[in-house]
Amino acid sequence: MRAAGEEGVSTADGAAGPDGTGGPSVRSLAYLDVLESESVHILREVAGEFERPVILFSGGKDSIVVLHLALKAFAPAPLPFELLHVDTGHNFPEVMDHRDRTVAVHRLRLRVASVQRYIDEGQLRERPDGTRNPLQTVPLLDAIASGRHDAVLGGARRDEEKARAKERVFSLRDDFGAWDPRRQRPELWQLYNGRHAPGEHVRVFPLSNWTELDVWHYIAREKIELPDIYFAHERTVFRRDGMWLSPGEWGGSRKGETVERRTVRFRTVGDMSCTGAVDSDARTVEQVIAEVAASRLTERGATRADDRMSEAAMEDRKREGYF
Repeated sequence: MRAAGEEGVSTADGAAGPDGTGGPSVRSLAYLDVLESESVHILREVAGEFERPVILFSGGKDSIVVLHLALKAFAPAPLPFELLHVDTGHNFPEVMDHRDRTVAVHRLRLRVASVQRYIDEGQLRERPDGTRNPLQTVPLLDAIASGRHDAVLGGARRDEEKARAKERVFSLRDDFGAWDPRRQRPELWQLYNGRHAPGEHVRVFPLSNWTELDVWHYIAREKIELPDIYFAHERTVFRRDGMWLSPGEWGGSRKGETVERRTVRFRTVGDMSCTGAVDSDARTVEQVIAEVAASRLTERGATRADDRMSEAAMEDRKREGYF
């Protein structure tokens, strides 16, 4: 396997192509092949090392890419993993529709852990700010325990956020589901250590070394279908903390916040209460790629209010068991 920067591997627009004569305006196919090969290797390692792996599948672009890679990794055999979604009850309807269509098309097994059920049963309480993203931890850990899952695969990438940049590909979690950065193991030469004590489990990130731009180039190459909200569309939004939020069942604008119609798209999707849209005219994958290439903010840094609570917001949640 050749590393980025070696012959035939382009890492930037205009870099040398496989023939050394000047590359295309997008990353070369060879570079995407390297990323795909690494991710497929990780997925097959999980299938070989663990007894009851599960893929976290939300219907967002990164989980869609992980599922696409997993289907390729084991074809023509059926997918050897179940899917798990922790549903906050405040997700975008377009994303939930896409999730259900994908599961039906590929005849997959999907288990849904409902935050709303935990609230209704008094096990969790609504937060004053209305966001349910931090409330996902307890349902997630319960679903892992009840499913006896020893490996949980997700689409997190190191370029998204500072705490995620600290993760290994195989990230050990203790018997409370907590992450301790001091227990991270070395991963030299793509050797992954899945050993864990009873009650512990491992979070696995096949897209660790991908960037947002890599994901979009791969989506373009593989012609992967995504929910429509990833592309520019007209939507009712209001401004809060520098982001365009969408009103919904979770709530809406407060006094002094003006509701308006704008042409926007979403770079990442999650709970509607904390996922902001960005102004955009990018209606095709190629236009999104050009837009992302020009951006100087990560998608979470630009559009996720739950990551703005503090400098260590994500790391604090990960220590408690959040993905």
